[in-house]
Amino acid sequence: MIKEALQYITDLANTKVTEINGRPYTNGQLVAIKSPVASALTVNTLSGLVDYLQSKFDAQDGADQLIVHVVSPTEVQAYSHLNADMNRSTFIEAKALIPQFRFGSFHDVEAFNIALQANFVTTDERATVLQIVGNIKDDNVTTYGDDGVSQQVRAKTGVATVADVKVPNPVYLKPYRTFVELDQPESAFVFRMRSGPECALFEADGGAWKVEAMDKIHDYLKDALTGSINTGAVVLLS
Repeated sequence: MIKEALQYITDLANTKVTEINGRPYTNGQLVAIKSPVASALTVNTLSGLVDYLQSKFDAQDGADQLIVHVVSPTEVQAYSHLNADMNRSTFIEAKALIPQFRFGSFHDVEAFNIALQANFVTTDERATVLQIVGNIKDDNVTTYGDDGVSQQVRAKTGVATVADVKVPNPVYLKPYRTFVELDQPESAFVFRMRSGPECALFEADGGAWKVEAMDKIHDYLKDALTGSINTGAVVLLS
C-alpha cells in the first residue's frame, strides 16, 4: 500500500503537459474536481411546482434564474443555468400521478367496464361505450360483416330483447394521461371486441395528444407564473 502511494506521488511530480499540433497532451491521468449540483425535489402536481417557483426558496447561487422544461405530458423539470463545468442543477421536478390502462391489449368485460369508469373523464362517447359493454349477452361477439372498422355485438336493447348493436369506430375519449389540474386531451381510439367477450382500445391519433398535453402544461405554467415572479427569471421550454 505504501509503495503504491509513493509511486502515485512520484507520478504526480513527473506529470508533464506536451503540445502536439496545437493540442495539449499529458503523460499523467488528471481528474477534475467538479462543482456540486443540486439534487431535485419531486412533487406530483403543477401547483406544487408553481408554489416552489413563486417562493424563491433556493434563490441563491443562480437559482433565481431557471429554465422550466416541459419534458413530457407527465414530467416537468426546473434547471439552473450552466455552471463552470457546463452542468446544471435540477432544483425541482413534477411527475404526474396517473392511473394505468393497457391500451392495445384486450380486457375482459368486467375489467374494461371498471377501467373505463375509473380512468377516463366522463363524456358522451364514454357513456356510449359503457352502454354497449355493459349489455353484452354472454360471449356472443359477432364479426359478421366486419370490414375492419365496424363490428356488431349482441346486446340487450330492452328488458327482454336482444339485438345486434353496431360498435362505434373511432371513439373519442379522454383518458387521464397528464396532470390532474389540466383538461385531459381528447383523442381517437379504435374500439374492438372479440369473443370471450373481451374489449380493447387502440390509440389512433399518432401521439398528437402528447403535443396537446405539453402545450396545456406550458400555458398553465405561463398563466400561473405571470405577474408573480420576474418574467425574465424563468424560461419556459416545451
